[in-house]
Amino acid sequence: MKMKSFEESVKSLEELIAELEQGDLPLEEALKKFEDGVKLIKYCNKKLDEAEQKIELVLKDEEGVKTVPFDKTGEDS
Repeated sequence: MKMKSFEESVKSLEELIAELEQGDLPLEEALKKFEDGVKLIKYCNKKLDEAEQKIELVLKDEEGVKTVPFDKTGEDS
Protein backbone atom coordinates (compact mmCIF):
# COMPACT_ATOMS: atom_id res chain seq x y z
CA MET A 1 0.00 0.00 0.00
CA LYS A 2 1.44 3.39 -1.04
CA MET A 3 1.35 5.88 1.83
CA LYS A 4 -0.52 9.10 1.17
CA SER A 5 -0.67 12.38 2.99
CA PHE A 6 -1.92 12.34 6.57
CA GLU A 7 -5.31 13.69 5.53
CA GLU A 8 -5.69 11.16 2.70
CA SER A 9 -4.67 8.37 5.06
CA VAL A 10 -7.30 9.40 7.62
CA LYS A 11 -9.95 9.49 4.89
CA SER A 12 -8.89 6.02 3.66
CA LEU A 13 -9.03 4.74 7.22
CA GLU A 14 -12.54 6.12 7.67
CA GLU A 15 -13.62 4.38 4.45
CA LEU A 16 -12.07 1.08 5.59
CA ILE A 17 -13.86 1.32 8.92
CA ALA A 18 -17.19 1.98 7.20
CA GLU A 19 -16.70 -1.06 4.96
CA LEU A 20 -15.78 -3.28 7.90
CA GLU A 21 -18.71 -2.04 9.97
CA GLN A 22 -21.14 -3.12 7.25
CA GLY A 23 -20.12 -6.69 8.02
CA ASP A 24 -20.83 -8.11 4.57
CA LEU A 25 -17.25 -8.68 3.41
CA PRO A 26 -15.84 -12.18 2.98
CA LEU A 27 -13.48 -13.10 5.81
CA GLU A 28 -10.28 -12.91 3.74
CA GLU A 29 -11.18 -9.49 2.36
CA ALA A 30 -12.15 -8.22 5.82
CA LEU A 31 -8.80 -9.40 7.22
CA LYS A 32 -6.92 -7.67 4.39
CA LYS A 33 -8.80 -4.42 5.02
CA PHE A 34 -8.13 -4.77 8.75
CA GLU A 35 -4.39 -5.19 8.05
CA ASP A 36 -4.46 -2.14 5.78
CA GLY A 37 -6.22 -0.19 8.53
CA VAL A 38 -3.56 -1.13 11.08
CA LYS A 39 -0.87 0.10 8.66
CA LEU A 40 -2.75 3.38 8.16
CA ILE A 41 -3.11 3.85 11.93
CA LYS A 42 0.63 3.29 12.45
CA TYR A 43 1.44 5.73 9.64
CA CYS A 44 -0.91 8.39 11.03
CA ASN A 45 0.47 7.97 14.55
CA LYS A 46 4.00 8.36 13.18
CA LYS A 47 3.00 11.57 11.37
CA LEU A 48 1.36 12.93 14.54
CA ASP A 49 4.49 12.13 16.57
CA GLU A 50 6.62 13.94 13.96
CA ALA A 51 4.33 16.96 14.13
CA GLU A 52 4.55 16.99 17.92
CA GLN A 53 8.35 16.94 17.72
CA LYS A 54 8.29 19.86 15.26
CA ILE A 55 6.03 21.81 17.63
CA GLU A 56 8.50 21.23 20.46
CA LEU A 57 11.34 22.52 18.26
CA VAL A 58 9.40 25.66 17.43
CA LEU A 59 8.90 26.30 21.13
CA LYS A 60 12.66 26.35 21.80
CA ASP A 61 13.93 29.54 23.31
CA GLU A 62 17.44 30.93 23.80
CA GLU A 63 17.75 29.30 27.23
CA GLY A 64 17.14 25.81 25.91
CA VAL A 65 14.10 23.75 25.23
CA LYS A 66 10.91 25.18 26.65
CA THR A 67 8.80 22.10 27.33
CA VAL A 68 5.09 22.68 27.01
CA PRO A 69 2.72 19.75 27.59
CA PHE A 70 1.10 18.70 24.34
CA ASP A 71 -2.65 18.30 24.88
CA LYS A 72 -3.58 15.37 22.65
CA THR A 73 -7.24 15.53 23.66
CA GLY A 74 -7.74 19.04 22.35
CA GLU A 75 -9.18 20.14 25.69
CA ASP A 76 -7.95 23.12 27.65
CA SER A 77 -6.46 22.25 31.03
